[in-house]
Amino acid sequence: MKLSVLDQSPILSGSTPEEAFQQTTELAKRTDELGFHRFWAAEHHSTKGLAGSSPEILAAHLASQTSRIRIGTGGILLPHYSPYKIAEVFRVLETLYPGRIDLGVGRSPGGVPNVNLALNRGQIPSIEDYPKQLSELLSYLYGEDPHGMGIFAAPKGESSPPIWMLGSSGTSARVASELGVSYSFAHFINGHGGSRAMNRYFDYFHPSVQQKEPHGNVSIFAVCAETDEHAEFLASSLDLAILKIEQGGLQRSFPTPDEALDYSYSVFEEQQIQDNRNRMVVGSPGKVKEEIEWLAHYYNVDEVIINTIVSPFEDRLKSYQLIAEAFQLNKE
Repeated sequence: MKLSVLDQSPILSGSTPEEAFQQTTELAKRTDELGFHRFWAAEHHSTKGLAGSSPEILAAHLASQTSRIRIGTGGILLPHYSPYKIAEVFRVLETLYPGRIDLGVGRSPGGVPNVNLALNRGQIPSIEDYPKQLSELLSYLYGEDPHGMGIFAAPKGESSPPIWMLGSSGTSARVASELGVSYSFAHFINGHGGSRAMNRYFDYFHPSVQQKEPHGNVSIFAVCAETDEHAEFLASSLDLAILKIEQGGLQRSFPTPDEALDYSYSVFEEQQIQDNRNRMVVGSPGKVKEEIEWLAHYYNVDEVIINTIVSPFEDRLKSYQLIAEAFQLNKE
C-alpha cells in the first residue's frame, strides 16, 4: 500500500509563516527519504493558522528540494482561476520535473466568504461551471484546443501531470468519474459517507485521455507516537484546533497540547470532539497501521494520504517516521 502526505503549512503556536514554510520543506525532504509516495500542498486564503495560499509556487520549491517523491497540490481551487492559466503553470512544472507532478483541484472557497470576492474581482464564481472548467483544463493539459482558438498550453511535452479531483461528497465523485480523472476523498474533512462516494466513482468511471482505469485515494488526519497515551496527548491539540475551526476559525496559530489540556470544554464540545475523531487515527505505530489498513479496505483503495498537525514540529516529524517504519515503506 502507498502512503502519502497532505501538508497545509500550519502555523504552530509560537511560530511564524516563515517557519511554517521551513517546516513544510523539511517535512517534504524527510518524507521523501522515508519512502512516502506523494506530497501535496494545500491552498487556503486569509486563514490565520495556515500559511499556504499558493500551492503551485510551493510545489515548485518542494520539487527542487526532493528527488523521488511526487509533488502536487491538494488542491488548486479551480473556480477562482482560468483553466488555461492553470494548465500552463502545470505544464511548466511537468517540464521542470517530468513524471513527478500531480495537479490536485478542488472547488471550495478556501477561506472566509469574502475570499471569493477578492479572488474574482468582486464576483462570486459559479460552482455550476466547475465541471466545464475541469473539462477545459484536461483538454489544455493534453495539448488540445477546446474552443478552437488556435492556441495551446505551453510548453508542450511528452508527459502531462495527472488531474486529481479532491472532494468530500458524492457530487465530486460523480464529476471525477464522468471526466475520467483520479479521485481523492477528504475523509479528514468529512468522516461520513465517503465509501459511497468512492464506490460511485469506481462504478461510473469513464476512460479519458488521461487514464483508462479509475484511481482513488483517501486522506485522513493521523497522529502517531511511541505509546497510545502520548499520541492522545499530542492529538488533543488537533482536537481543539478542529473545534475552533468549526466554531468560526482559529483566532491565531495552532494550539499546543498543554493549551488544549487547559481549555474548559462544554459537554457539547466534548461530544463534537468525539464525532470529529471519525476523521482521525490516533495511537501507537501498531494501532495506527491497523486503522489505516482498515480505512484503505473500507474505501477499496491502495493509497492513504496522511495529514498530521501536532506541536512541536519534532513530534510531527516523528509521527510520520513511526508510520513509515510500521509500514516498512523503504523496504517495499
